Amino acid sequence: MSSAPKTALSRGRIREDVADILGVPVAELDDSANLLDEGMDSVRVMALVERWRTAGVAVDLVDLVGEPTLDAWFDVTAAR
Repeated sequence: MSSAPKTALSRGRIREDVADILGVPVAELDDSANLLDEGMDSVRVMALVERWRTAGVAVDLVDLVGEPTLDAWFDVTAAR
């Protein structure tokens, strides 16, 4: 069984992807804000999961919805 190469996403890439999914400017994102309160939903989180898996990051829905802030997502994706 082979595994995909593990890659860390930059903070900038995460912020850009989240802003893109939410349809807001990157400058409007607060790293500590609850993204669910900002309009993130499970469909959008799954879109991010797929985008980041394609980039080589082993992340899943549970990793992201457990603590839905950019700060937490920086940590989760860096640990992959």
